[in-house]
Amino acid sequence: MNGYSYGYGVDLSYLIYVIPPLIFALWAQFRVKSAFAKYSKVPSERGMSGADAARMVLNANGLGTVHIERITGELTDHYDPKANVIRLSQSTYDARTAAAVGVAAHEAGHAAQYAAQYFPIRIRAAIIPATRIGSNLAFPLVMLGFLFSFQPLVYIGIAFFGLAVLFQLVTLPVELDASRRALVCLRDAGLSDESVTAAKKVLTAAALTYVAALASAIGNFLRLLSIANRGKRR
Repeated sequence: MNGYSYGYGVDLSYLIYVIPPLIFALWAQFRVKSAFAKYSKVPSERGMSGADAARMVLNANGLGTVHIERITGELTDHYDPKANVIRLSQSTYDARTAAAVGVAAHEAGHAAQYAAQYFPIRIRAAIIPATRIGSNLAFPLVMLGFLFSFQPLVYIGIAFFGLAVLFQLVTLPVELDASRRALVCLRDAGLSDESVTAAKKVLTAAALTYVAALASAIGNFLRLLSIANRGKRR
């Protein structure tokens, strides 16, 4: 047995740091798809469409100038702060279901965050360029460091990967807060407890995917550190 494997070349660091978050991520994806499918069969209150829900949340936050557009795909919904546009997928825009209301209201919640200068979303927007560069350079630098037995390069690569961890760490509260804002607006608009609860269940399931993304990033970061430290002791 060496520092990297046990038995027939099984990488223990992979089993410990990567596999559990991967399993959790698969479960989270199943949960969000299951919740969306379930509440896509539940009619929305007042016959409200996804676009209607987004507009309601926007208006409640004084954001009447934010446009709402329909795009292709399923669960491709997002808010584009540069264009000041909420883009709702075909499964959300016209759908008059509890799931569509929850998803669309959540995206409008992001628009409200930008309007309110919500601090975590400002941090996330600021580090996106560095995160993209770091994510692209991290693993090549680590591999080159091992290839040329230059340990400082390995740690530089790991530090770059740390930017991806930071991005996921900041993203989680951003997503949770967007859902909170959405649910508050739905409740303040007089929707029934049943409707708000249905939207909350969809958004809670979606939040699990961001928890999984953070867990995966941390797991890979710890694995890289483990491998680097063991390589240093060789």
